[in-house]
Amino acid sequence: MEIAIGIILGCCAVGAGLCMGIGAIGPGIGEGHAVANACEAIGRQPESKGAVTSTMIMGCAISETTGIYSLVIAILLIFVAPSTFINILVNAIK
Repeated sequence: MEIAIGIILGCCAVGAGLCMGIGAIGPGIGEGHAVANACEAIGRQPESKGAVTSTMIMGCAISETTGIYSLVIAILLIFVAPSTFINILVNAIK
């Protein structure tokens, strides 16, 4: 039973790490791409700086939600899921 609990804890930790690793790549690439395109647009038409900047900030905020969702899932995997899975294991053995 101790081995099963160890496997549950290890899998939850690996899952949380993968969730944050993969979940942080998308927003990072997306926001970098958005800022690069915004800088290019401002360089081509400096008079549109306000509109481009506000649109870029809104887009970055929306793409950052993916990272926040990944953080929430990782926190659930670290703090909630192990006890839930261990309770399921204990009830299955009884």
